Amino acid sequence: MNTQQLLDKVEKRLFIGGEWVDGAAGETYEVHNPATGELLVEMASGTKDDAIRALDAAHAARREWERTAPRTRAEILRKGYDLVKERKDEFAALMTLEMGKSLTEAKGEVDYGADYLLWFSEEANHFYGDTNHYPAKPNRMLTVRKPVGPCLLITPWNFPLSMATRKIAPALAAGNTVVIKPAKLTPLTMQYFVQTMVEAGVPDGVINIVSAKSASDVSGPIMSDPRCRKVSFTGSTPVGSTLMEQAAEHILRISLELGGNAPAIVFADADIDLAVEGVKAAKMRNIGEACTAANRILVHESVVDEFAEKFAAAVSAMKVGNGLDDGVEVGPLVEPSAVDRMEELVADAVAKGGEILTGGKRIDGPGNFFEPTVIRGASRDARVFTEEIFGPIAPIFTFATEEEAWEMANDTEYGLASYVFSEDPDMLWRASDNLEFGLLGFNSGVVSDASVPFGGVKASGMGREGSRDGMLEYTEVQMIGVRDPYTKN
Repeated sequence: MNTQQLLDKVEKRLFIGGEWVDGAAGETYEVHNPATGELLVEMASGTKDDAIRALDAAHAARREWERTAPRTRAEILRKGYDLVKERKDEFAALMTLEMGKSLTEAKGEVDYGADYLLWFSEEANHFYGDTNHYPAKPNRMLTVRKPVGPCLLITPWNFPLSMATRKIAPALAAGNTVVIKPAKLTPLTMQYFVQTMVEAGVPDGVINIVSAKSASDVSGPIMSDPRCRKVSFTGSTPVGSTLMEQAAEHILRISLELGGNAPAIVFADADIDLAVEGVKAAKMRNIGEACTAANRILVHESVVDEFAEKFAAAVSAMKVGNGLDDGVEVGPLVEPSAVDRMEELVADAVAKGGEILTGGKRIDGPGNFFEPTVIRGASRDARVFTEEIFGPIAPIFTFATEEEAWEMANDTEYGLASYVFSEDPDMLWRASDNLEFGLLGFNSGVVSDASVPFGGVKASGMGREGSRDGMLEYTEVQMIGVRDPYTKN
């Protein structure tokens, strides 16, 4: 299947109540290939009226879906898993076309994203309540988990499949209906996923998708409607803060997976070759456009020379190009403004004492390319220390003591991912005690999995996705008090 045939296969309209429909206003927006700048498709752009129609459909389907047997919901999710795996090459190609990541990484995301469907298909059948006695009287109590209700799911552009499945799968497994707002930069993967889930047997109204050039046109009306009971958002901290204010106004359940500024700490006793490999994976995965990216590489002063030399060599050897080409490891950034920002960050770091060890420049020609870059020696007031980078720039900083390492690592408003490299097994527990982050990779640069609770603290958000915790986010607890069968109280 060539590129045009694949694009023709993907629906460009909204999906509401089991039907593919044009937007109420008939408007569209363009989706471009970041590697070439070429127009891929024109997508239907939803309005506030479309958003409410989607919520109408989700609300109408709510009762029947929540009363559907858990095994039936599980079988639909498992069928979705099978279909996504069968269409791995198609999903991967779509992601590379609209987002830019290498085909190898895109195929890895398909596996990762599909695992959420498999995991929550199993969790759907393991949804237990509790029984107990009141402590001071003979009455008894039951607790049951109930679906929270129609959910608004807002997904980001950088992982267009896996960030969707880890919201949609637990929501559906728990018996909820959903309205999805995909990122306008990368809607194609989500559109094709919804098509796939419909084929897997999801009933009309259970999944609805409203793509739009204005996110607030969709999110605002839905969040203001009392029929919506939960919103889950992955994206920037400023947008998450705004959504949290809106949710507070309407007493709306909310889960937020926001920005990150992850430290990767390399201690003096670390296996340097392992650390180079792990930090490279944590930093350069997804072109550095990941909230878990190792943005601040903190290396003990006794090993910084060796680490910096080996790390810069490893990064400079990475092949840059169109993600569809063989051997490419670093694709284009998602839009031209991201390249401009990389230039600004490098210039600021150099002005504040940084030395460029490799890279540091945009790549001329079509597409949004920037060289994989390693910078050493910038001061802590440089933007590469304080801001989320979201690109292929890796700044190295130096520390002298363990206490200084913890202080530098925690010197950020964010608290999502962190990484530690050390051969001391006790360091694992000291790192856990001292680091203010929701995720910790110990001698590993990749920590995500459908079976683990993913999420951060501080300005990195609230709530967890994945694992059993990820399904509990989509439920409410109901307590049932039962009179004592003997005393009739």
